[in-house]
Amino acid sequence: MGVDIQGKLRLALGSVKDHATIGKAMIYNYDGKGFSDIEIAVVRATGHDYGPIDDKYMHEILFLVSDSPGSIYFLAERISRRLGKTRDRLVALKSLMLIHRLLRGGNRFFEQQLRNAYVFGHLKLSSRWLLRNSDPSVCFLHKYVGYLEERMRWVINPGGKLEPVMSQGMDMVFFKLPKCQDFIDRVLKSSPFDVLACDNLAQVAMINTLKESFQVYMTFSEGVAALVNMMFDLARPARALACDILKRASQQSQELHDLYEKSKRIIDNKKLEYPSVQIITMEHITALEQCLGCSTTHPSILNSLTKPAETGRQKHDVSVSTTLFSCTLETKISMVWVVFEDEI
Repeated sequence: MGVDIQGKLRLALGSVKDHATIGKAMIYNYDGKGFSDIEIAVVRATGHDYGPIDDKYMHEILFLVSDSPGSIYFLAERISRRLGKTRDRLVALKSLMLIHRLLRGGNRFFEQQLRNAYVFGHLKLSSRWLLRNSDPSVCFLHKYVGYLEERMRWVINPGGKLEPVMSQGMDMVFFKLPKCQDFIDRVLKSSPFDVLACDNLAQVAMINTLKESFQVYMTFSEGVAALVNMMFDLARPARALACDILKRASQQSQELHDLYEKSKRIIDNKKLEYPSVQIITMEHITALEQCLGCSTTHPSILNSLTKPAETGRQKHDVSVSTTLFSCTLETKISMVWVVFEDEI
């Protein structure tokens, strides 16, 4: 009973604070530039209630920004201010989720400008309160911040896929693959055990993170297959670098497989299409290193390096020449707005 009263009191006080902030924005009006409407939409999108971010506020923010040149930096500062001042976990989480959704919500120019706002310090992803707070209830927020910091280094290309910033024309294996590994490391730190079964908002954030990880894992898998195929054509220094990449991939493949299995048990969302993760063992790497003096790669080594793990639910046969996924993942990006699924 006490918990329920405390929750109602938090909502009541939070509602008063939100209304006060909206009232101030209406009075200031920021020299008549219409920026006050942007701040009001940010406050309403990140309210103290338990509900998800309403799509209508997302549409409103994107419309207001497109109608006010130079307002993206202002938007970034208002979100940062909201995140910096709050001492409420839900408001902080919603502020981070708002940033995440905006990264996917606008056109390429908007995405670039929002990323520039982060680079130049107008958009901040954390606060002193969040950094100093060691309460278990905010553990997921710490890891979500780390994920968003890495996400800022990625863009959505015209084909709707995530790729590292400034990767166009870069080497697929020795540039993109390590970038994929950095991304996967951040995903691995976002443990589903930090998301309570009753915390729907945190589950939505985790679902969005998982969906993006599926895309990056596809590039990661293709990169590993390409690296194995080219190993015997590389000079000795490049071979050593390639072996280091594969050793890291070995550890990541097992950990990512385990993360997806845990997520299936904890996060109840049947629309998530988990990929079949190929587990690369150290025995495979050692065998490959021992064959480096050969002229061609032994077929058994290629097969073992690209053999998918059995999840207990299904088994998939995947060859090196094809995509290393057990299911087809399709990403459709609207030039206006991409709606994440908030229903769990």
